[in-house]
Amino acid sequence: MAITRCIKYNCVYGLILFVLCSMTACAQTKYGVVKIVSIPAGAEVINLKDDTHLGLTPLLVTWEDEEDVARNATVELRKVGYVEKITTFWVNIRHDTKEAAVLEPQPVTIELKKKD
Repeated sequence: MAITRCIKYNCVYGLILFVLCSMTACAQTKYGVVKIVSIPAGAEVINLKDDTHLGLTPLLVTWEDEEDVARNATVELRKVGYVEKITTFWVNIRHDTKEAAVLEPQPVTIELKKKD
C-alpha cells in the first residue's frame, strides 16, 4: 500500500515537474538583429515606440522577445542638412542567442534627401 502511494506521488510530482520545465522552455528569450545603414552615414536613429536614441548609422540594433515572432519596428532618422525620415520594417526574432542573431543581421538601408 505504501509503495503504491509512493509511486502515485512520484508520478504526479514527475508530471508537474515536466509541465513546469516545458513552460520554461517555451519562455526562452529569442533575438533578432537589424543592421541599419543610412545614405549618407552618421544619421541619428530614434525608436519611435519609446522615443529612445538607438545610435548613429551604421548601427546594429538587437530586439528580443519571449516568442519566435516577427515584430514591426518604426524608427526615425535625423541628420543635420537632411530631411528627417520615418521608416517601418519587420524584425524576425528567431535566434536563441544574441551572438547568433548578430551573425545574421537583417539589412535596412535608408536614403536621406538633402534639405533644399
